[in-house]
Amino acid sequence: MKPRELVTAWVEAFNQADADLLADFYAEDAVNHQVAEQPVEGRAAIREMFTREFANAEMVCIPENIFEEGEWAILEWRDPNGLRGCGFFHVQAGRIVFQRGYWDKLSFLRLHNLPLPRE
Repeated sequence: MKPRELVTAWVEAFNQADADLLADFYAEDAVNHQVAEQPVEGRAAIREMFTREFANAEMVCIPENIFEEGEWAILEWRDPNGLRGCGFFHVQAGRIVFQRGYWDKLSFLRLHNLPLPRE
C-alpha cells in the first residue's frame, strides 16, 4: 500500500475509533510521536494509546489534504470543532514505521472537557 492510500485507510479506522485496526497499520517497532506527548514505541503500546484516547474523547479526523512524497505522507486535518493539526507518516513495506503529529493540546483538552495540565 502506498503512503497516501495507507493514510486514507488510517483516517477511516480512526473515525471508527478502531484501535485494533489502527495498530495493524504500524510496524512492530513503530514510533508514534504526538509532539504534545511523549513518543509511544511499539505496535502494542500504540494500540493501548489509541484505546485509551478513544475512551477519553470522541475524535473525528476530517482530511483537508494528503500529500505523498516517496515513503512519506503528510495529512492536514481538522475536526468538527475547529481543531486543526497535521501528521507526518513514514511508511516502509506497507506499514507506518514513524508518525509525528502536531496539534494544540490545550485546545483539545478544553474542547473535550478534559483536565488541564498543572505546572
